[in-house]
Amino acid sequence: MAQMKSALGGIPVSRAMLTDFRALSPHDPLQRAMELILDGSQQDFPVVEGGSVVGVLTRGDLLMSLAKKGQASPVADVMRRDVQVVDSSDMLERAFTRLQSYDCHMLPVTHNGQLVGLVTMENVGEFLMIQAALQKKMIPAVKFGS
Repeated sequence: MAQMKSALGGIPVSRAMLTDFRALSPHDPLQRAMELILDGSQQDFPVVEGGSVVGVLTRGDLLMSLAKKGQASPVADVMRRDVQVVDSSDMLERAFTRLQSYDCHMLPVTHNGQLVGLVTMENVGEFLMIQAALQKKMIPAVKFGS
């Protein structure tokens, strides 16, 4: 983990964040979240009102609530309101540390208070793999004994 953190030093969140994502409104029914999970690969959703993040709905919270409240209940009744966000200019190392200690698999990314992306452990890992592959391409192969 320490090696991963050092590799993230000096890189802004904006370089690694997901920009193709879905968000929910607090007024959306839980059925909408269920449909989005089935339609794609996203499991946790930022909840947005007026462009600002007001909560997060996790897959785990959704599944527990479907059984108790039903699919017509609004997202606002289930979402976590103690949401942590990172700014797009924050360093990726800081976001990674927050993800490790946060009880959610993603952090919403904002710019001037508006939602612009998401950062997850998975996409941080993918970013690092891509960067490592690019670094290998830049370093010329050394031939021994010709």
